[in-house]
Amino acid sequence: MTQEKGKVYLVGAGPGDVAYLTVKAYNLLAAAQVLVYDALVDAQLLQCVPPDCLQLDVGKRGGKPSTTQAEINKLLVKHCQQGKQVVRLKSGDPLIFGRCTSEIEALKASGCDFELVPGISSALAAPLLAGIPLTDPVLSRTFAVLTAHEPEVLDWEALSRLETLVILMGGQHLPEIVHQLVRHRRSHLTPIAIIRWAGTPRQQIWIGQLGNILEQTTELSISPAVIVIGEVVGLRNYLQPEKIECQDSTTAQTSSPPVMLSNLFASPQPLPLTGKTILVTRSVGQAGTFSDRLIALGATVIEMPTLEIGPPSSWEALDDAIAHLSDFDWLILTSTNAIDYFFERLIAQGKDTRALAGIKIAVVGEKTAHCLKQHSLQADFIPPNFVADSLVENFPEDLDGKKVLFPRVESGGREVLVKELTLKGAKVIEVAAYQSCCPSGIPPEAKLALQNRKIDVITFASSKTVQFFCQLTNNIFSSNSDVSQFLESVCIASIGPQTSKTCHFLFGHVDVEAQEYTLDGLTQALITWATNS
Repeated sequence: MTQEKGKVYLVGAGPGDVAYLTVKAYNLLAAAQVLVYDALVDAQLLQCVPPDCLQLDVGKRGGKPSTTQAEINKLLVKHCQQGKQVVRLKSGDPLIFGRCTSEIEALKASGCDFELVPGISSALAAPLLAGIPLTDPVLSRTFAVLTAHEPEVLDWEALSRLETLVILMGGQHLPEIVHQLVRHRRSHLTPIAIIRWAGTPRQQIWIGQLGNILEQTTELSISPAVIVIGEVVGLRNYLQPEKIECQDSTTAQTSSPPVMLSNLFASPQPLPLTGKTILVTRSVGQAGTFSDRLIALGATVIEMPTLEIGPPSSWEALDDAIAHLSDFDWLILTSTNAIDYFFERLIAQGKDTRALAGIKIAVVGEKTAHCLKQHSLQADFIPPNFVADSLVENFPEDLDGKKVLFPRVESGGREVLVKELTLKGAKVIEVAAYQSCCPSGIPPEAKLALQNRKIDVITFASSKTVQFFCQLTNNIFSSNSDVSQFLESVCIASIGPQTSKTCHFLFGHVDVEAQEYTLDGLTQALITWATNS
């Protein structure tokens, strides 16, 4: 059989937000088999690829371990030669300071097919999103885009004569940039804008002059940033349709008079989770919707699945129960996983929902009830609180002598429900419908964030996610004291009392607990926490 021919797409990711991707870039991500991406690529773009796409973080980080260019070249060639559709995702546009030449040369030398896909460069997008025009008939008839990664090699005498400068990778070298421009007779009154994380909910803007910008940004983190220098920065206030005093904590008021923002370029109130990096530990394939909610609220989300859901070690007990469904009075389903696997086996046995005609169904939680509706069935009972304990306390009929079928996780689940139902006289038949286990590793992005202590919040949606998180992170930290120190500084967010109990046992604290034991409830609890912190 002929192997499918591979191809590498060198794709521009734009300034960050998925809304600024080109349609072609989005479609390529949606079909990618391998994704090779840089450090500045926004985490939400990683959600655009298929679940089975191999994701390789090769970002170059100053002063920290990073993948060499030669290794990146080899990765692209290797996966292309294996017949894969590879997306090489670069921040902004791939041919603007994107180090594409070396990669293209390696692909051509190996006979690999490739294609360049343009993206919106941050050099153009950041000033626009900050309300700064790069050209003006009077103030700026030309502009130059440069990288200050190596300021010592630049011709500052020539650059200082240009009307407008757009500088990338200059955050760490701002003092040198200012020094060189003033030294070459650029006025210390020249306006300057620093735009950090342009095009994302974390966008920050500092406005000043060459003579005072260093004082106003001392000890602040301004990277990654696009720096605009020139008189056009002063046009920002005049080109906005409505001026309102800046109330946005994500925008620094560093000019005199105070910077004025319009609702065209920045929200007067920041999104509630802006500036927070949240580690989501939901199971593989189930984190997406929750992560999307947090991103929409301004958070940076890093997914670290701590659960893998799969079939039980044997279907025998569940298949036998399905063969004798008419013997049962109640079917209890406490999770969407239980529903999915139960109905999978029901169909595998040649049956459909008509086999449940004489059985009442109880579910725990609205999400579980919604999942049941997708199988065209309505739950007969949903307890008022979304925990198993509430199911027993509020059960709608006498259970004495009733036969109850309980498809559940194979191991590690709570035994309280079975115990309490039995005490009320029910005969409970437990059958393994699925199994949950610990993943084999940690995604590179999550591992790096943990190692560098770049996490503000960790969310947990079950006790098992807490337990497996501890198991997975054992080797990340050099000592138990390092683990304790890190966890003390992080907000631990729990979906409900049982998860909180496990968090208290393993971490010693819980900072946020959902009042309604759902992901919506956890989201709302995080908003409240962020607003009050």
